[in-house]
Amino acid sequence: SLTLNVVGQTRKEKVVLPSSLQGTKPNSIPNKKIEDPVAGKVKTSSVATIGQDLNGFHLIPPRVTFGVLREGCTYATTVIMKNIGVNFSRFRVKQPPPHTGLRVMYTPGPVAGLQVELEIEIFAMVIGGKDAGGLEEVSHDIEILTETDTLLLPVKANIL
Repeated sequence: SLTLNVVGQTRKEKVVLPSSLQGTKPNSIPNKKIEDPVAGKVKTSSVATIGQDLNGFHLIPPRVTFGVLREGCTYATTVIMKNIGVNFSRFRVKQPPPHTGLRVMYTPGPVAGLQVELEIEIFAMVIGGKDAGGLEEVSHDIEILTETDTLLLPVKANIL
C-alpha cells in the first residue's frame, strides 16, 4: 500500500516510484514527435489497450564502469540495445571525442529483431604530462540517437 508502511502504520513521507514504473526511461532525452507516414501502425488486440507507445530501446547494462585500468592497454565490454518496440527502429551512435580514448563499434542499420550489440572499447591513456598522483578518472556519456529519443550511456574508468 502507498499509504501504509510494512508494520501497518501510516507513512510520514510520500513513496517515490522508480522511473521504470513511471513509464520513463533513465538517462534519455525524448525527441520531438515526428509522424512517420511510412511506418505501419500495429492494431492487434494484444497491443490495442496499452496506453504507452511501444517503441524505443533499452540499454543492458544502463551504465558501464571499467574500474581501474592500466595505462597503455585496451579494454572492451559489450552493451546490448534491446528493441522494446513492435516495429523496427533505427539508431546511430555519436562517437566520443578522441581524447577520452573511447570508441563504439556496432553494425549500422535498422534493428528489426530483438537486440543489437554495441562494443565499447577504451584505450587507457593519461591526458596531460603532469603526474596526478596515481589515478586519473575518465567519465563520458555516449550519445545514442534513436528515432524516439536520445539515450545516454555513462562510461567511467580510472587509469592507473
